[in-house]
Amino acid sequence: MKKSMTAVLLSAAATVAFAATGAADGPTEANIKKLIEQRLGANAHVESVKETPYSGLYELRVDGEILYTDKAAQYLINGHIFNTANMQDLTKNRLDEINRIKFSDLPLDSAVKMVKGDGKRVIAIFEDPNCGFCKRFRRDTLKDADNITVYTFMYNILAEDSATKSKNIWCAADRNRAWDDWMVRGKAAPTAAANCSTPNDKVLELGQRLRISGTPSIFFADGSRVAGAIDIKTLEAKLATVKQ
Repeated sequence: MKKSMTAVLLSAAATVAFAATGAADGPTEANIKKLIEQRLGANAHVESVKETPYSGLYELRVDGEILYTDKAAQYLINGHIFNTANMQDLTKNRLDEINRIKFSDLPLDSAVKMVKGDGKRVIAIFEDPNCGFCKRFRRDTLKDADNITVYTFMYNILAEDSATKSKNIWCAADRNRAWDDWMVRGKAAPTAAANCSTPNDKVLELGQRLRISGTPSIFFADGSRVAGAIDIKTLEAKLATVKQ
């Protein structure tokens, strides 16, 4: 609790002030958007502006992140807002909401499929073959998960040879075994034939569109996501909340 409150105080102390030039009378979300983009410069793209119930603040969505400003767009706040009654992270809740996807829209034919047990519980993971955290998640967490279907999208963002490793695995006779051989046992897949096509570019484009900046990134059947490796207890707790 102390750490969360400290984060709030530090965020407030780090508030960045802007010169209040030309603020319109009776500002609207459109006016705020225009003012903020002018003051942040040409590279700024404000995706949306939304009034919040938090003391007159407005939520700004910028490149998938959330910032806050006042109605005159004079101040910009970079940080999380907490409800002090229960220390609930309201900003995180909002990020979870806006980053939710439609699971059925994922191109599952571009993923490596693994089924354990009855496979009734379903997740999708974006992993890089050079990702140490991905290897740990697969080795220490997924091995203990049962009755689950895992779709793995090989998302090549960490090293120059990631795409080559992914191609070799995709073109292997048994993709699922080849992926586990590499990620869990460190056994490389045979070199793929030059004419073997892969969904590498398609998956990279998909991940960028979903604003996946790190691996592993785990998506659940309800469209929610978790960034980073989690342990089996956390995975099971999350799966228990998801309606399959």
